[in-house]
Amino acid sequence: MSDKPIIDVCCGGKMFWFDTDRWDVIFMDNRAEEHTLCDGRTFRVDPDIIGDFRNIPFPDNTFSVAVFDPPHLIQAGEDSWLAKKYGRLEESWRDDIRKGFSECLRVVEPGGLVIFKWSDTQVTTGDVLAVIDHKPLFGNRRGNGIFLVFRKDVGE
Repeated sequence: MSDKPIIDVCCGGKMFWFDTDRWDVIFMDNRAEEHTLCDGRTFRVDPDIIGDFRNIPFPDNTFSVAVFDPPHLIQAGEDSWLAKKYGRLEESWRDDIRKGFSECLRVVEPGGLVIFKWSDTQVTTGDVLAVIDHKPLFGNRRGNGIFLVFRKDVGE
């Protein structure tokens, strides 16, 4: 097992992490902000580093695992709580997802994993897999959400 760290390149509010203070995880997002949601709760995006998943600021083969949970909404108002929690896809989403996935593969070591989380409420998983052009090892679907696991082969 590798002793290299893990990177979450679109950490947002770290909502699916059980331990957000792990020493071996670097949380990255393109924003740091705090919002009061419509129900009065506070939502914080507080990454370790500010960065763009399409251009991850680390050398090749730095991590054992990359978590890629990009925005998945096209139709969300700019100031809506959904956009604040999950972000929004731009018209260039196909190219953005392709670049982001490629960057995740680049920064994981050979044999490393990319964990991809998607919600196909507005863009289907099939449409996303078509732009990634990489076959997952396995995955798990629950409702509209899906986790897919990819492995970086030696020589990739």
